Amino acid sequence: MPTNPCTVPTVAADLRWPVEPAQGGWYTEAEHEAIREVVAASDDWRTGWRPAEYVGTFEDAFAAHTAARHAVAFNSGGTALEMVLRYLQLLPGDEVISCAINFVGPHIAVIGQGGSLVLGEPDPVTLNLDPVDTERLLSQRTRAILVTHWNGAVADLRPFLDLASRYPHPLHGPPVVIVDAARACGGRTPTGAAVGAEGWATVFSFESKKLMTTFGQGGMVTTNDPLLADRLRLLRTYGGREQWGTTQMLSKIQAAVGLVQLSRLEEMNLARINRAHSRTQALSDVGELTLPPTLHRGQHLYYRHSLLVPTAWAGTARDELMNVLASQYGVGSIISDPVTYLGHDLIREHTDGQHCPRAEKLAARLLCPVLHPRITPEDEIAICDAIRRATADVAHTNLTV
Repeated sequence: MPTNPCTVPTVAADLRWPVEPAQGGWYTEAEHEAIREVVAASDDWRTGWRPAEYVGTFEDAFAAHTAARHAVAFNSGGTALEMVLRYLQLLPGDEVISCAINFVGPHIAVIGQGGSLVLGEPDPVTLNLDPVDTERLLSQRTRAILVTHWNGAVADLRPFLDLASRYPHPLHGPPVVIVDAARACGGRTPTGAAVGAEGWATVFSFESKKLMTTFGQGGMVTTNDPLLADRLRLLRTYGGREQWGTTQMLSKIQAAVGLVQLSRLEEMNLARINRAHSRTQALSDVGELTLPPTLHRGQHLYYRHSLLVPTAWAGTARDELMNVLASQYGVGSIISDPVTYLGHDLIREHTDGQHCPRAEKLAARLLCPVLHPRITPEDEIAICDAIRRATADVAHTNLTV
């Protein structure tokens, strides 16, 4: 097991290709023109930067794109998830189940909103939350199941919706299914539904590295529950005249750029999918690597191209592979994501006594070399060759030790 689950290459500053892209969805002249128009229109002191018209238009377009009844914009995906959880008014002992392999943000949000975080094992292929293990964890204290579409692999929500209906909370009824789609905007579920249409609430992020981005931050919640939508609108704008709230609005210029990014999302996602499938094909002869599942019809958007090394390489040899890639070939890679309780003190303290052995074993084998559709074809060939050569180097070293 690695001593540091968030290992990064030792020579990151000298990389030819970074550990991860700083920008996921890229901008074109259309985004730049939208920016110029908003700046020009907002320069009059009578007009200013009041966001309502632009934000409302963006929300309507996003709701239509996902086939959800409501879309509510926020200044980030993190604050959006916090407000969804706040709506539940979690009390001490109220449990929220989530996968142990995850970005820390969703787990911190659960803890911060007063919930008891219960960690489940990942599916061994997609590394999404395992429905079988989720059923083991369900109790009369379960208020929500938080399903992450991990690294762009879209989870099948039907098993979780079925479990929720069969294990109702004694006071609140069936646990709600909250979906973290920060890395899966524009995807499709196995039923063919757009990500955002199924589940009680789906949270999206438009942070800089995401599949579409609004000036580096931004978020959205889609839901078919009008009560939740109304409450979220109050929560982000100081609670109206009667309730608690704060200010978490998306800005006018972010919404304008978001409209353009949304119109180009399918194009950007398709380019990413094609690049990922090509990489999988290029590495298909590297026997030591388990490649991500090749899924079609938008069921995997490949936010990361996630690789698993052999079980015998878990931890130390995996870290060696990352450092060989970096030091000898200039290729950055990242562990996305470690088991959260191994890398974050607050989560470790909160979940003291919980142990997810399958998650720990899989995360110790995981690495994600940099992937982006705008890496040139020539550079992509070089990166794939580097992965193949570095893997052979590490295999030779471990055979001769």
